[in-house]
Amino acid sequence: MRFLVFQHIPCEHPGFLKELMRGRGIAWDTVELDEGESIPRLRGYDALLVFGGPMSVDEEAQFPWLVDEVEAIRGAVDGDLPYLGLCLGAQLLAKALGAPVTRASEPEVGVTPVALTAAGQGDPLFRGLPPALSVFQWHGDTFAIPDGAVHLASAPACAHQAFRRGRAYALQFHVEVTLDMVDQWGKVPEYRESLERLRGPGAMDRLRSETASHIKTLQTTCRTIFENFLTLLYPTGGASRPPSMI
Repeated sequence: MRFLVFQHIPCEHPGFLKELMRGRGIAWDTVELDEGESIPRLRGYDALLVFGGPMSVDEEAQFPWLVDEVEAIRGAVDGDLPYLGLCLGAQLLAKALGAPVTRASEPEVGVTPVALTAAGQGDPLFRGLPPALSVFQWHGDTFAIPDGAVHLASAPACAHQAFRRGRAYALQFHVEVTLDMVDQWGKVPEYRESLERLRGPGAMDRLRSETASHIKTLQTTCRTIFENFLTLLYPTGGASRPPSMI
């Protein structure tokens, strides 16, 4: 099994999902779009994973590769390729499906509560999880739910936290986060400055401490969602197959 990964800044990568993919014998190819790497043909890949970044989906003038990326994502959905988009990856899926992406009424940063909708509680991606989740957030944009998509999760500050259309999933939050990633994000001037504007001096240290206190729960949620995602590839029980068979 081989996945295709889209990245938009080196420090926003599969994170904890790397450990899970290695444990399942899954290989992956990474396209670092912000460094000018080309998108390969999707044929031959079993899933597309798209991660976060500092840009907004409509900044094509500054980041012209966004045009090709959105087109590739649209092609993945049209071709029924399983898709998991996190943060910017979720917003890009919304844009590819014709839904607007706008500034949120307020940014979400840190470990926050998210509630599954009735549809989310019955969705296979969230099987085995409670109706209320603690998740890691770091975003200032939000998306509308595309036509034909199912709204899966909500939160007080940002009503649209997750949706599904076909085998394509958008999650506004970061299930892949690790403590090392939080440290890396804190070294990106744009990220650190926006965090301190929102939460004041010393915000980075407080954010790391907050994340550390929840990291086991966050990674349990990540593991469950990933194993459930694999059932999209093998609906008859692929999540329980040994690595040698997938």
